[in-house]
Amino acid sequence: MMPFLARFRAIYEERSLPLGRVCMRLGLTPDALTYLSLGLSVGAGYVLSRGWFAWGVAVILLVGLADVLDGATARAGGTASEYGTVLDHVTDRYAEAFILGGIMLSGVVEPGWVLFALVGMLMASYVRARAEATHKIVSCNVGFAGRQEKLGLLILGLLLHPLFPQFNLLHWAIIAIGVASHITAVQRLRYTRQMLVGANDHRDLSQGSGVA
Repeated sequence: MMPFLARFRAIYEERSLPLGRVCMRLGLTPDALTYLSLGLSVGAGYVLSRGWFAWGVAVILLVGLADVLDGATARAGGTASEYGTVLDHVTDRYAEAFILGGIMLSGVVEPGWVLFALVGMLMASYVRARAEATHKIVSCNVGFAGRQEKLGLLILGLLLHPLFPQFNLLHWAIIAIGVASHITAVQRLRYTRQMLVGANDHRDLSQGSGVA
């Protein structure tokens, strides 16, 4: 099962190409935009740590925009590289840590639940990276929720929390993100096992079927 928003990746990549061309004309490189995304995530963490959740959402959206632009610029200029992909993934993990760290410092959500969510997000990404690093799985972007779904849930919690403080919706959003992330990590691990171990078992049977 592929995350819902990942199904529209091809469409968004095509629609974002004109933005990439604009960035090229402005002299912006994909790596520069990646570092900009990282810097904005530090700012998002600070704003969230002060409890300014509406401003935090605005900065998180800017983080997402910079993340979209770096990929669009790389595709528009034909400069996509393996290192750029690694750099993008690493900065994404740092961004998640800064943002969730800011929420933890705000005191609105118990630190244990924030760590629960952060570990889940990191492990879901780690399983995918390790699976694809085998070069036997083209894409391990499967599971209940991808990064976009989890960030969307986080933004929803940040926006609704000040409106209904009695329900502590941000607390529940963080728990939901953690649960979804850990489920996704397990789903990706199972998918990897099916693709690798299952494929090996199938080859063994095929090779042995000709023995009289």
